[in-house]
Amino acid sequence: MKQPEIGHGLTTTKASFIENAQNKGQIFIHQPYELYNENNQDAWRKLYALLRPKWGKYANKKFMQGIQSLCLNPDRIPRMEEINAFLEPLTGFKAKAVSGYVPTYLFFDSLKQREFPTTITIRDSNNLNYLPEPDIFHDIAGHVPMHTDRTFADVLVKFGSLAHIAAKRHAHITNVEEKLAKIRSNIQALSRFFWFSVEFGLMREGERICVYGSGLLSSAGEIEHCVESPNVQRLPFQLEWVINQSFEIDHFQPLLFVIDSFAHLYEEVDRLEQWLNDGKLDHVAPGEPKVNDADLQTFLEVEK
Repeated sequence: MKQPEIGHGLTTTKASFIENAQNKGQIFIHQPYELYNENNQDAWRKLYALLRPKWGKYANKKFMQGIQSLCLNPDRIPRMEEINAFLEPLTGFKAKAVSGYVPTYLFFDSLKQREFPTTITIRDSNNLNYLPEPDIFHDIAGHVPMHTDRTFADVLVKFGSLAHIAAKRHAHITNVEEKLAKIRSNIQALSRFFWFSVEFGLMREGERICVYGSGLLSSAGEIEHCVESPNVQRLPFQLEWVINQSFEIDHFQPLLFVIDSFAHLYEEVDRLEQWLNDGKLDHVAPGEPKVNDADLQTFLEVEK
């Protein structure tokens, strides 16, 4: 007898559930756990098995504590409610399912509310190294363990509040081109800070350099490369460098920044806020990331 076709389940870029939600304009959704097929679960198992020994060697201590606190199951994709049951009592954060791309302002504002927009799809188990966009392994196994640490969680909340400041501080400017240029520059500066810290940050722990950035923690190849390779520049975290440094997302990062602690990172977010208010983020160096019209519009709408 012919077996029924399983379909694509919740495979990244192939999930009809996500496509339908996006067509309806739904950003925040539920996690339809019953749609995960065996290929999806196999992808989680393989990724966890690949990364677990590398986390033990290269990840920072707070991340490893977070993995234990969340009681992540290496054999199956976690349910959001399971994650939040462990996470919320620790720092007030919770994972919130989304249908894909979240506009920059809404993403940062979610952090301010201690909510982390979380992708529910997962990459194909036959192509684990190819990640066209964030997936649930990147978000849950890469980001969320860090949210169990109180200081790091407070960093995210503080950082998230800067989007509101950036949106409001240009309300008095009547020249539309000038206003858009400054908001665009502010978004670039904030995005670069997030990229070189939360996504691709390194930390000094005693005599060793370890990883706390989720983009590195969820990559089986880059987590080792970023610490061991002589082709990577590892520089002390300097705010003026970070906000003016472009980056590309489609290859291993050649330049990374090292912080001393999460308390140090919080201090840098404080400085970032001061620089934002002082206008030092209004004219950062051009380049990546590009800021699209939709992102600009979300910041302009906050003024109203």
